[in-house]
Amino acid sequence: MANVEKTLQITDLVKTFDQPGGGRLTVLDIPKFEINAGEQVALIGQSGGGKTTLLHLIAGLLTPDSGSIRLVGTELTKLSEQGRDRFRASTIGYVFQTFNLLPAFTAIENVRLGMTFGHGRMNPSRADELLARVGLADRAHYRPSQLSVGQQQRVAIARSLAGKPRLLLCDEPTANVDPVSAENVLDLIRSSCQEENVAMLMVTHSMDVAERFDRIEKLDQINQAFSATAH
Repeated sequence: MANVEKTLQITDLVKTFDQPGGGRLTVLDIPKFEINAGEQVALIGQSGGGKTTLLHLIAGLLTPDSGSIRLVGTELTKLSEQGRDRFRASTIGYVFQTFNLLPAFTAIENVRLGMTFGHGRMNPSRADELLARVGLADRAHYRPSQLSVGQQQRVAIARSLAGKPRLLLCDEPTANVDPVSAENVLDLIRSSCQEENVAMLMVTHSMDVAERFDRIEKLDQINQAFSATAH
């Protein structure tokens, strides 16, 4: 059987934070976590349980105390801050709870910004294609304030894929939309990643969201920091 390409490989990852009263609190202690190329994974856990911290570590926004984070063969922990910034821009797409669209820019301009450092730069037709894919071809020249919340979310999804990332990180992307819109957002993200063969990690506290995925991981089962604090 041929080896399956790994997009993400985490080994013996530990992250701690200072506590107000002194000492350090271990938030994450993950012996092993992997995502294959093109695989879509839902990671479920309660608010405050370390899900967003894990995403920030994978994205290189935070550095671990110890352990390994390999993304498409590159060891993130060996890169400088500037190196992590460049690598993140070219390799990772991000969909946030808040959409982080630039208010002075139109929808199409926001999507093109996603190409600035990625592999999709200098390709205006791709921005048009992505907006059409999310059903907003006729809103290309609208600013965020002229779009509904659901439309803003779709622009953010298009922007996250504009740079042709290898991994898409989604931080509770359905938290601020109604249930019907949430279902549409999930379908859109999943189908877009499938078409682009982009691996995806979506963190959520909702089992309804997680059950849409073929693979579900529970943070309290892969994170030994939970069992350590439970005793």
